Amino acid sequence: MKNPWLSYSLIRLGLFFGLFFLLLLLDFNPFFSAIIAAAVSFAFSLVFLDKQRNAMSERVAQRLARGETGTYQDEESAAEDAIIDSQAKVDDGNPGSDQDRKA
Repeated sequence: MKNPWLSYSLIRLGLFFGLFFLLLLLDFNPFFSAIIAAAVSFAFSLVFLDKQRNAMSERVAQRLARGETGTYQDEESAAEDAIIDSQAKVDDGNPGSDQDRKA
C-alpha cells in the first residue's frame, strides 16, 4: 500500500480482530478475549511491524518539516494561501460588499 498509516492500521486491526474472533471461537470470555488480543497484537506489532512504523514516522517528519523560512511547506497550505489571496483581492475590489452584510 502507498499510505503507511493505512497499511499499519489495517494490519493492526486485522491482527486484533483475527485473534479476538479466534479466542471467541475457543469459548473464551469476550472481555478477556479483547484484552489478550490487544496485548498480543501490540506485542506482534512492536516486533514485526518495524518497517511500517518507520514509514509512518518518516511521513510525519516530512509533514512537520519546516522550510528555510521557518514555515511549514506543503501542498495543502500553498493551495489554501492561494484561495485566501484570491478572495482578498475580490473583496478589495468591491468596497461596498461589507456594508451590505452589516445591515
